Amino acid sequence: MKNLGNMLKQAQQMQTRMAEMQAKLESTEVEGQAGAGMVKVKLTGKGELRRIQIDPSLMTADDREVLEDLIVAAHGDAKQKVEAMMAEEMQKATAGMSLPAGLKLPF
Repeated sequence: MKNLGNMLKQAQQMQTRMAEMQAKLESTEVEGQAGAGMVKVKLTGKGELRRIQIDPSLMTADDREVLEDLIVAAHGDAKQKVEAMMAEEMQKATAGMSLPAGLKLPF
């Protein structure tokens, strides 16, 4: 029975840490870049697009396809950074908890 009490206490602690992590992710912005910084994309920690910055030199009709590719690349860069940040935060939130292998949180 003592083991069950410890498990419940750990679950409550993890729930508190998860709520804190969610709040932090909402307020955090991550920047991705492409084209040596000519295109920048900002995402929230939850992956919501907040801003796109484009160097004015790319604003020509001839560079439309290049610009489109750079936007996609910058978004991918930012998304990768968000995922890495989320994984790090999840590791902090679940520190000390013995979770089954392969269990992905949040569900």
